[in-house]
Amino acid sequence: MASRSARTWRSAALRGLGLLALATLATTASAQADLRHARDNYLLHCSGCHQPDARGKPSAGIPDMRATVPLLLATPAGRAFLIQVPGTSASALSDAEISGLMNWMMPALIGRHDVPAFSTEEVGRYRRQPLDDVSAHRAAILNDGASTTPDKATGASPGPM
Repeated sequence: MASRSARTWRSAALRGLGLLALATLATTASAQADLRHARDNYLLHCSGCHQPDARGKPSAGIPDMRATVPLLLATPAGRAFLIQVPGTSASALSDAEISGLMNWMMPALIGRHDVPAFSTEEVGRYRRQPLDDVSAHRAAILNDGASTTPDKATGASPGPM
């Protein structure tokens, strides 16, 4: 027969394991809710122009993000561009919601799992530097990275020259 201290220890260990399991489930549920929220934000705030599958409307000047975003991510100016475009920088979403949306979008729509996460601070910094001429700025980044110089303080591009 097990001693009373052994039974007490086993009981405490089982309670501890149960609490750990509940905490893990809660964390997983929270992460899944965050992903759903980011997807819903994309659908509500971005898919009208960029389409639910990110294919855009090239005939209307809205490029296929599945092809364009990986090219933009190759430079600091391109990464900043993704936040500086008016649809992002002027949206009603908070900086935290935009960072969540971007971090969901990279693997879910763009298929990139190797992109460093966008932080809330980074999003806020780039949002304060909106673009004037989106098409020219995008073309400068994609066609001639030398024509845009990242801002030393933020890594963002000051715009087309």
